[in-house]
Amino acid sequence: MSYKPRLKEKYLNEITPALISEFQYKSTMQVPRLVKIVLNQGVGGAIADKKLMDFALDEMTRIAGQKAVATKSKVDISNFKLRKGMPVGARVTLRGNVMYEFLDRLIATAIPRIRDFRGISDKGFDGRGNFTMGVSEQIIFPEINIDKINKITGMDITVVTTAINDKEAYALLREFGIPFKKNN
Repeated sequence: MSYKPRLKEKYLNEITPALISEFQYKSTMQVPRLVKIVLNQGVGGAIADKKLMDFALDEMTRIAGQKAVATKSKVDISNFKLRKGMPVGARVTLRGNVMYEFLDRLIATAIPRIRDFRGISDKGFDGRGNFTMGVSEQIIFPEINIDKINKITGMDITVVTTAINDKEAYALLREFGIPFKKNN
């Protein structure tokens, strides 16, 4: 018997029927689903200190459970002493079971550790069913040892779905358990 993540089971058994009844889909193939989750972190200080890039890649790999890659600059900017091809960030793209496992850890352990948390803003939708949220500190993830961090940095988390519009994507992510702010 093969392993299935908890959220994948939840999607198949609970979320799909709930979205079918909410949006009156005629087929289960119309129900929006997750495609990928992209983690992205800019490391502007890597121009002056090369070790910051190594720390960022290591932390991103620990958080994602998959090897992170460096993003390189595309243009020269002389004011910032930036040359084309220099590493300026770290990113990782999660798909399949790893994506569901990361989303489960994000919802269950990382988001509750955010200081002064009042819910995730629903302004991160792009109009095409994708959602991006920013995390200001990487120390909310339990994989990061607070004693060994070099610098507190943030990251962007983008959830790409097959939803046609923001309303469907919002309903999908709400059913997964992302705690959005209550709009009164």
